[in-house]
Amino acid sequence: KLLIKDLKVDEVPLRIYQPKWPPTGKRRGILYFHGGAGTFGSIRAFERICRYIAKKCNSVVVSVGYRLAPEHPYPGQYFDCLNATLYFMRNLEEYHVDPALIIISGDSCGANFATVICQILLNRRDLPKVRAQVLLYPGLQGLDFHLPSYQQNASVPMLFRKLVIYFCFRYLNKEPSVLEDVLQNCHVPESMKRNCKKWVSADIIPDEFKIRGYVPQKSTSYKPEVHEAIKEVLTITFSPLLAEDSIICQLPESYIVTCEFDVLRDDGLLYKKRLEDNGVQVTWYHSESGFHGNLAFFGYGIFSFLSAKKIMDNTVNFINSL
Repeated sequence: KLLIKDLKVDEVPLRIYQPKWPPTGKRRGILYFHGGAGTFGSIRAFERICRYIAKKCNSVVVSVGYRLAPEHPYPGQYFDCLNATLYFMRNLEEYHVDPALIIISGDSCGANFATVICQILLNRRDLPKVRAQVLLYPGLQGLDFHLPSYQQNASVPMLFRKLVIYFCFRYLNKEPSVLEDVLQNCHVPESMKRNCKKWVSADIIPDEFKIRGYVPQKSTSYKPEVHEAIKEVLTITFSPLLAEDSIICQLPESYIVTCEFDVLRDDGLLYKKRLEDNGVQVTWYHSESGFHGNLAFFGYGIFSFLSAKKIMDNTVNFINSL
Protein backbone atom coordinates (compact mmCIF):
# COMPACT_ATOMS: atom_id res chain seq x y z
CA LYS A 1 0.00 0.00 0.00
CA LEU A 2 3.03 2.30 0.22
CA LEU A 3 5.72 3.63 -2.07
CA ILE A 4 8.96 3.59 -0.07
CA LYS A 5 11.96 5.53 -1.31
CA ASP A 6 15.48 5.80 0.16
CA LEU A 7 17.71 8.79 -0.50
CA LYS A 8 20.53 10.76 1.10
CA VAL A 9 20.60 14.47 1.92
CA ASP A 10 24.02 15.80 2.97
CA GLU A 11 25.13 12.25 3.84
CA VAL A 12 22.02 11.68 5.98
CA PRO A 13 19.81 8.72 4.95
CA LEU A 14 16.08 9.41 4.61
CA ARG A 15 13.31 6.91 4.00
CA ILE A 16 10.13 8.39 2.54
CA TYR A 17 6.79 6.60 2.84
CA GLN A 18 3.92 7.62 0.53
CA PRO A 19 0.50 6.02 0.03
CA LYS A 20 0.28 4.31 -3.38
CA TRP A 21 -3.21 5.54 -4.12
CA PRO A 22 -3.30 8.89 -5.97
CA PRO A 23 -3.82 11.90 -3.69
CA THR A 24 -7.30 13.43 -3.81
CA GLY A 25 -5.79 16.64 -2.46
CA LYS A 26 -2.61 17.79 -0.77
CA ARG A 27 -1.38 15.42 1.93
CA ARG A 28 0.11 15.98 5.37
CA GLY A 29 3.89 15.81 5.60
CA ILE A 30 5.34 14.20 8.74
CA LEU A 31 9.01 14.19 9.75
CA TYR A 32 9.90 11.39 12.15
CA PHE A 33 13.08 11.35 14.27
CA HIS A 34 13.62 7.98 15.96
CA GLY A 35 14.69 7.35 19.57
CA GLY A 36 17.84 5.66 20.83
CA ALA A 37 19.61 8.21 23.06
CA GLY A 38 21.33 9.66 19.98
CA THR A 39 23.72 6.70 20.04
CA PHE A 40 21.74 3.78 18.57
CA GLY A 41 18.53 3.06 16.64
CA SER A 42 17.92 3.28 12.91
CA ILE A 43 15.37 3.94 10.20
CA ARG A 44 14.85 0.19 9.89
CA ALA A 45 14.09 -0.27 13.60
CA PHE A 46 11.21 2.25 13.37
CA GLU A 47 9.91 1.07 9.99
CA ARG A 48 6.63 -0.29 11.39
CA ILE A 49 5.74 2.96 13.15
CA CYS A 50 6.36 5.07 10.05
CA ARG A 51 4.42 2.68 7.78
CA TYR A 52 1.50 2.69 10.19
CA ILE A 53 1.35 6.49 10.34
CA ALA A 54 1.70 6.88 6.55
CA LYS A 55 -1.19 4.45 5.91
CA LYS A 56 -3.54 5.44 8.72
CA CYS A 57 -3.06 9.19 8.20
CA ASN A 58 -2.84 9.15 4.38
CA SER A 59 0.38 11.10 4.84
CA VAL A 60 3.91 11.37 3.50
CA VAL A 61 6.28 10.31 6.30
CA VAL A 62 9.98 11.14 6.20
CA SER A 63 12.05 8.98 8.57
CA VAL A 64 15.44 10.55 9.27
CA GLY A 65 18.51 8.35 9.83
CA TYR A 66 20.56 11.01 11.59
CA ARG A 67 24.15 9.98 12.25
CA LEU A 68 24.86 8.59 15.70
CA ALA A 69 27.15 9.74 18.50
CA PRO A 70 29.84 9.36 19.62
CA GLU A 71 31.25 8.52 16.14
CA HIS A 72 29.32 11.51 14.73
CA PRO A 73 29.90 14.15 17.41
CA TYR A 74 27.17 16.05 19.24
CA PRO A 75 25.42 18.34 18.26
CA GLY A 76 25.60 16.93 14.72
CA GLN A 77 22.36 14.99 15.27
CA TYR A 78 20.39 18.24 15.43
CA PHE A 79 21.96 19.52 12.21
CA ASP A 80 21.16 16.24 10.46
CA CYS A 81 17.52 16.50 11.54
CA LEU A 82 17.39 20.18 10.59
CA ASN A 83 18.91 19.57 7.13
CA ALA A 84 16.43 16.75 6.48
CA THR A 85 13.57 19.04 7.53
CA LEU A 86 14.80 21.87 5.27
CA TYR A 87 15.13 19.47 2.32
CA PHE A 88 11.55 18.24 2.79
CA MET A 89 10.09 21.72 3.29
CA ARG A 90 11.73 22.91 0.07
CA ASN A 91 10.43 19.95 -1.96
CA LEU A 92 6.80 19.71 -0.83
CA GLU A 93 5.45 19.97 -4.39
CA GLU A 94 7.25 16.79 -5.41
CA TYR A 95 5.47 14.88 -2.62
CA HIS A 96 2.03 16.55 -3.00
CA VAL A 97 2.27 17.87 0.56
CA ASP A 98 0.24 20.79 1.88
CA PRO A 99 2.67 23.41 3.26
CA ALA A 100 0.07 24.23 5.94
CA LEU A 101 0.14 20.62 7.22
CA ILE A 102 3.73 19.88 8.21
CA ILE A 103 4.15 17.89 11.44
CA ILE A 104 7.46 17.34 13.22
CA SER A 105 7.55 14.25 15.41
CA GLY A 106 9.75 11.80 17.26
CA ASP A 107 10.07 9.50 20.23
CA SER A 108 12.43 9.73 23.23
CA CYS A 109 15.57 11.62 22.12
CA GLY A 110 13.93 11.94 18.68
CA ALA A 111 11.17 13.91 20.41
CA ASN A 112 13.92 16.10 21.90
CA PHE A 113 15.24 16.72 18.37
CA ALA A 114 11.69 17.50 17.16
CA THR A 115 11.27 20.02 20.00
CA VAL A 116 14.54 21.76 19.21
CA ILE A 117 13.87 21.84 15.44
CA CYS A 118 10.45 23.43 16.08
CA GLN A 119 12.14 26.08 18.23
CA ILE A 120 14.85 26.76 15.62
CA LEU A 121 12.34 27.09 12.76
CA LEU A 122 10.35 29.83 14.51
CA ASN A 123 12.67 32.47 13.04
CA ARG A 124 12.57 31.12 9.47
CA ARG A 125 10.32 33.38 7.41
CA ASP A 126 11.37 31.65 4.17
CA LEU A 127 9.78 28.31 5.13
CA PRO A 128 6.25 27.06 5.83
CA LYS A 129 5.09 27.28 9.43
CA VAL A 130 5.04 23.97 11.30
CA ARG A 131 1.44 22.89 11.96
CA ALA A 132 2.11 20.65 14.99
CA GLN A 133 4.76 18.87 17.01
CA VAL A 134 4.18 15.26 18.09
CA LEU A 135 6.35 14.25 21.05
CA LEU A 136 6.27 10.62 22.20
CA TYR A 137 7.72 10.16 25.70
CA PRO A 138 10.23 12.99 25.21
CA GLY A 139 13.45 13.61 27.14
CA LEU A 140 13.69 17.39 27.44
CA GLN A 141 16.01 18.41 30.27
CA GLY A 142 19.29 17.56 31.97
CA LEU A 143 18.77 19.80 34.99
CA ASP A 144 17.01 17.60 37.55
CA PHE A 145 17.46 13.84 37.79
CA HIS A 146 15.49 13.65 41.03
CA LEU A 147 12.01 14.40 39.70
CA PRO A 148 9.32 11.98 40.94
CA SER A 149 9.43 9.85 37.77
CA TYR A 150 13.22 9.47 38.05
CA GLN A 151 12.82 8.13 41.57
CA GLN A 152 9.75 5.95 40.99
CA ASN A 153 11.03 4.34 37.79
CA ALA A 154 14.76 4.25 38.55
CA SER A 155 14.87 0.47 38.01
CA VAL A 156 12.12 0.02 35.40
CA PRO A 157 13.22 -1.43 32.03
CA MET A 158 14.06 -0.36 29.39
CA LEU A 159 15.52 2.93 30.64
CA PHE A 160 17.03 2.85 34.13
CA ARG A 161 17.83 6.15 35.84
CA LYS A 162 21.57 5.48 35.79
CA LEU A 163 21.36 4.58 32.11
CA VAL A 164 19.96 8.04 31.32
CA ILE A 165 23.10 9.65 32.74
CA TYR A 166 25.36 7.04 31.14
CA PHE A 167 23.77 7.74 27.74
CA CYS A 168 24.24 11.49 28.27
CA PHE A 169 27.99 10.90 28.71
CA ARG A 170 28.16 8.51 25.77
CA TYR A 171 26.18 10.89 23.57
CA LEU A 172 28.57 13.74 24.46
CA ASN A 173 31.59 11.40 24.07
CA LYS A 174 32.80 11.89 27.64
CA GLU A 175 34.01 9.54 30.35
CA PRO A 176 31.21 8.86 32.90
CA SER A 177 33.59 9.40 35.84
CA VAL A 178 31.26 11.83 37.68
CA LEU A 179 28.07 9.87 36.98
CA GLU A 180 27.11 9.54 40.67
CA ASP A 181 27.53 13.30 41.22
CA VAL A 182 25.33 14.08 38.22
CA LEU A 183 22.68 11.72 39.62
CA GLN A 184 22.65 13.97 42.70
CA ASN A 185 22.29 17.14 40.55
CA CYS A 186 25.73 18.41 41.65
CA HIS A 187 26.33 19.67 38.08
CA VAL A 188 23.79 22.52 38.34
CA PRO A 189 24.91 25.96 39.66
CA GLU A 190 22.76 27.30 42.50
CA SER A 191 21.76 30.37 40.48
CA MET A 192 20.49 28.18 37.65
CA LYS A 193 18.53 25.97 40.08
CA ARG A 194 16.81 29.09 41.43
CA ASN A 195 16.13 30.61 37.99
CA CYS A 196 14.73 27.40 36.50
CA LYS A 197 12.71 26.29 39.54
CA LYS A 198 9.61 27.84 37.99
CA TRP A 199 9.97 25.43 35.04
CA VAL A 200 11.71 22.32 36.39
CA SER A 201 10.66 21.27 39.86
CA ALA A 202 8.85 18.41 41.58
CA ASP A 203 6.55 21.10 43.03
CA ILE A 204 5.01 21.59 39.58
CA ILE A 205 4.24 17.89 39.04
CA PRO A 206 0.58 17.10 39.86
CA ASP A 207 0.15 15.27 43.17
CA GLU A 208 -1.38 12.16 41.59
CA PHE A 209 2.04 11.44 40.06
CA LYS A 210 3.80 11.55 43.43
CA ILE A 211 1.85 8.90 45.31
CA ARG A 212 4.01 6.00 44.14
CA GLY A 213 6.90 6.47 46.56
CA TYR A 214 8.32 9.94 45.89
CA VAL A 215 10.67 11.44 48.51
CA PRO A 216 11.74 15.11 48.08
CA GLN A 217 15.50 15.38 47.52
CA LYS A 218 17.70 16.93 50.19
CA SER A 219 19.70 19.80 48.75
CA THR A 220 23.11 18.86 47.39
CA SER A 221 26.14 21.09 46.96
CA TYR A 222 27.24 22.36 43.56
CA LYS A 223 30.57 20.96 42.30
CA PRO A 224 32.18 23.13 39.57
CA GLU A 225 34.29 20.23 38.25
CA VAL A 226 31.14 18.13 37.72
CA HIS A 227 29.47 21.04 35.93
CA GLU A 228 32.52 21.40 33.68
CA ALA A 229 32.40 17.68 32.82
CA ILE A 230 28.82 17.73 31.53
CA LYS A 231 27.75 21.38 31.14
CA GLU A 232 26.33 20.71 27.66
CA VAL A 233 23.26 19.06 29.20
CA LEU A 234 22.18 22.47 30.53
CA THR A 235 22.16 24.21 27.14
CA ILE A 236 18.89 24.95 25.32
CA THR A 237 19.84 22.53 22.54
CA PHE A 238 20.07 19.61 24.96
CA SER A 239 17.36 20.89 27.36
CA PRO A 240 14.72 22.65 25.22
CA LEU A 241 12.43 22.72 28.27
CA LEU A 242 14.63 25.63 29.45
CA ALA A 243 13.87 27.88 26.46
CA GLU A 244 12.53 31.36 27.28
CA ASP A 245 8.80 32.09 27.33
CA SER A 246 9.27 34.32 24.27
CA ILE A 247 10.11 31.14 22.30
CA ILE A 248 7.68 28.73 23.97
CA CYS A 249 4.66 30.98 23.31
CA GLN A 250 5.27 30.85 19.53
CA LEU A 251 5.37 27.06 19.25
CA PRO A 252 2.77 25.12 17.22
CA GLU A 253 -0.08 23.01 18.55
CA SER A 254 1.42 20.06 20.41
CA TYR A 255 0.69 16.42 21.16
CA ILE A 256 2.56 14.85 24.06
CA VAL A 257 2.60 11.20 25.16
CA THR A 258 3.80 10.26 28.64
CA CYS A 259 4.13 6.77 30.14
CA GLU A 260 3.58 6.04 33.81
CA PHE A 261 6.55 3.65 34.09
CA ASP A 262 9.10 5.92 32.45
CA VAL A 263 11.92 7.91 34.08
CA LEU A 264 11.26 10.65 31.49
CA ARG A 265 7.54 10.92 32.30
CA ASP A 266 7.92 14.19 34.19
CA ASP A 267 9.84 15.88 31.34
CA GLY A 268 6.67 15.51 29.27
CA LEU A 269 4.45 16.72 32.12
CA LEU A 270 6.60 19.80 32.72
CA TYR A 271 6.72 20.70 29.01
CA LYS A 272 2.95 20.26 28.76
CA LYS A 273 2.51 22.78 31.58
CA ARG A 274 4.99 25.23 30.05
CA LEU A 275 3.24 25.13 26.69
CA GLU A 276 -0.20 25.53 28.24
CA ASP A 277 0.99 28.40 30.46
CA ASN A 278 2.17 30.13 27.28
CA GLY A 279 -1.13 29.70 25.45
CA VAL A 280 -0.12 26.78 23.20
CA GLN A 281 -2.82 24.18 22.60
CA VAL A 282 -1.74 20.76 23.93
CA THR A 283 -3.32 17.34 23.48
CA TRP A 284 -1.94 14.95 26.10
CA TYR A 285 -2.16 11.18 26.21
CA HIS A 286 -0.94 9.37 29.31
CA SER A 287 -0.31 5.63 29.02
CA GLU A 288 -1.15 4.18 32.45
CA SER A 289 0.68 0.91 31.77
CA GLY A 290 3.27 2.21 29.30
CA PHE A 291 7.05 2.17 29.78
CA HIS A 292 9.88 3.93 28.02
CA GLY A 293 10.69 2.49 24.60
CA ASN A 294 7.60 0.33 24.22
CA LEU A 295 7.08 1.64 20.68
CA ALA A 296 10.24 -0.22 19.63
CA PHE A 297 8.13 -3.42 19.84
CA PHE A 298 5.15 -1.99 17.94
CA GLY A 299 3.94 -4.23 15.12
CA TYR A 300 5.89 -7.32 16.20
CA GLY A 301 2.87 -9.55 16.78
CA ILE A 302 2.97 -11.39 20.10
CA PHE A 303 6.00 -9.32 21.15
CA SER A 304 4.05 -6.08 20.80
CA PHE A 305 2.44 -4.34 23.79
CA LEU A 306 -1.18 -3.20 23.97
CA SER A 307 0.03 0.08 25.46
CA ALA A 308 2.10 0.74 22.29
CA LYS A 309 -0.93 0.07 20.05
CA LYS A 310 -3.01 2.50 22.12
CA ILE A 311 -0.29 5.16 21.91
CA MET A 312 -0.09 4.77 18.11
CA ASP A 313 -3.86 4.86 17.65
CA ASN A 314 -4.19 7.99 19.79
CA THR A 315 -1.33 9.58 17.85
CA VAL A 316 -3.00 8.74 14.53
CA ASN A 317 -6.29 10.21 15.79
CA PHE A 318 -4.52 13.45 16.73
CA ILE A 319 -2.78 13.74 13.35
CA ASN A 320 -6.04 13.05 11.51
CA SER A 321 -7.76 15.80 13.51
CA LEU A 322 -5.43 18.47 12.08
